[in-house]
Amino acid sequence: MQGPCVLNTLSEVTATSRHYVDRLFDPDPQKVLQGVIDMKNAVIGNNKQKANLIVLGAVPRLLYLLQQSSSSLELRTECAVVLGSLAMGTENNIKSLVDCHIIPALLQGLLSPDLIFIEACLRCLRTVFISPVTPVQLLYTTPEHQTVLFNHGAIQNIDEVFHTLTSVCFPLQVRMQALKCFSVLAYENTQGLHDTVLVDGELDQPVEMQLTAAKCLTYMCRAGAIRTDDSCIVLKTLPCLVRMCSKEHLLEERVEGAETLAYLMEPDVELQRIASTTDHLVAMLADYFKYPSSVSAITDIKRLDHDLKHAHELRQAAFKLYASLGSNDEDIRKKITETENMMDRIVSGLSESSIKVRLAAVRCLHSLSRSVQQLRTSFHDHAVWKPLMKLLQNAPDEVLVMASSTLCNLLLEFSPSKEPILESGVIELLCSLTQSDSSALRVNGIWALMNMAFQADQKVKVEIVRCLGTEQLFRLLSDPDTNVLMKTLGLLRNLLSTRPHIDQIMSSHGKQIMQAVTLILEAEHSIEVKEQTLCILANIADGNTAKELIMTNDDMLQKIKYYMGHSNVKLQLAATFCISNLIWNEEDGSQERQDKLREMGFVDVLHKLTQASDPNLSDRAKTAMQQYLA
Repeated sequence: MQGPCVLNTLSEVTATSRHYVDRLFDPDPQKVLQGVIDMKNAVIGNNKQKANLIVLGAVPRLLYLLQQSSSSLELRTECAVVLGSLAMGTENNIKSLVDCHIIPALLQGLLSPDLIFIEACLRCLRTVFISPVTPVQLLYTTPEHQTVLFNHGAIQNIDEVFHTLTSVCFPLQVRMQALKCFSVLAYENTQGLHDTVLVDGELDQPVEMQLTAAKCLTYMCRAGAIRTDDSCIVLKTLPCLVRMCSKEHLLEERVEGAETLAYLMEPDVELQRIASTTDHLVAMLADYFKYPSSVSAITDIKRLDHDLKHAHELRQAAFKLYASLGSNDEDIRKKITETENMMDRIVSGLSESSIKVRLAAVRCLHSLSRSVQQLRTSFHDHAVWKPLMKLLQNAPDEVLVMASSTLCNLLLEFSPSKEPILESGVIELLCSLTQSDSSALRVNGIWALMNMAFQADQKVKVEIVRCLGTEQLFRLLSDPDTNVLMKTLGLLRNLLSTRPHIDQIMSSHGKQIMQAVTLILEAEHSIEVKEQTLCILANIADGNTAKELIMTNDDMLQKIKYYMGHSNVKLQLAATFCISNLIWNEEDGSQERQDKLREMGFVDVLHKLTQASDPNLSDRAKTAMQQYLA
């Protein structure tokens, strides 16, 4: 569902302007058409009239008429002309038109068979897109728009144009526009991307051309059209992008170079290793946080003023590149954290006014938090959990997802930050995340609780169950997202560990837990989900009093028996482990339990499993059989 149309233009509203808008709602189509034509004549060269009409809501109505198949072609064309005229006003007018979703409406208009209407839509689109306030990525960056262009031969035509442009002395700027067009088409798009030779050749051209060529090759590589170990990536694209990060280049070139390099090597550990040892990149990025300095070599006052306003973009790009560099390799992470004042810079970045810098800083922190060594040292020394917790209090979903992912790592049992985070009252915050509409936030909330419950004392476990509430816990067990379900089962498994905890939780919530286990085992779920559920059952079977909830439930025992004979070894192992816990000799009532299970045919099943081809399964079955022989 589209959001509300946000109008940014404020102006004095006149009675005449109201009359023009009212006519757009006339039931007579002919009067509506005449009203649009009169509006067109009234707004030519009159910015005040344009502003008034936008404030009065003319734009949504014009867009509605433009998109209606019941509107005559003449009316739709005139609407596009008026919208184009409104776009020729102030920047606020453009913002209002974009907020009212004019771009998708006009793009849809290009599918019309009528050339005059298409031309009116194109003229309007051109006016909107030449404004600096229009986000250019709205055009042809979605798969649908890329596919439309691809199907109309755009890539082949650009290829032909490029052959022509490079064979004769065409201005650099023309080749540049062709390359830029190709790079936008190549972004996350695998269709028809194959000719790297011409793009490759542009890496020896002036800086802007090099950057654009490197972006093209990066996008082609990420789309799978070029291998990551191809020489044009390893020997040309990557070194070119690293060069762009040096302080000899302009701020925007350094930003684009770093961000493109981060994207290029994000999924590939070998490229990360190569980049980390190229031209002292890790140390070079430290300069991004010092720019422009008091001793800056910039003598152009206009350029200095521009760079001061945009210095935060450098910090954002550096954090993104550090995050990509350190996403896999332990040595690279160590090198990053040992770079001058790095952890302090990340901590500062988490509280910057720019939301983009905060997001990039938390991405960087998340990347480094994958290291056990860094969790034990740098993260602890700089108490990074404090600004992270502050960031979690009030942030957009995109930041919340990354911050809560990082928190999951800080709550692992070997992290020294786990205790102070627990004491800060984080349980309530995490429980609230599990109620989010975003499945990523639900996963992270329950994941963090799962890590927190691992080998925790009873007080923490009781607080988690109390704060989460059994109703929410069981709602999560029926979550449509498998990741949420798996992490919830993981939490339940960690809560139900050590006998006193198992018995205490099962005495309070045993009926609901057994009901949830039954539903999962009966439903269509993956092997991993069923295995985790059977492991929970095995934990319950290990309780002193809790095991009676299984022994008195014949339906559940039959399910365990069924999974012991399943075709999947993992499920057989988990089910056999459950029976092994139920019949263990050294526990009270073991004889009665053994007798009942013998009568139900479990001994025969165990005997058969001792001959299983899987050694773990046959060993587990033999161990269980020994309980009967002892």
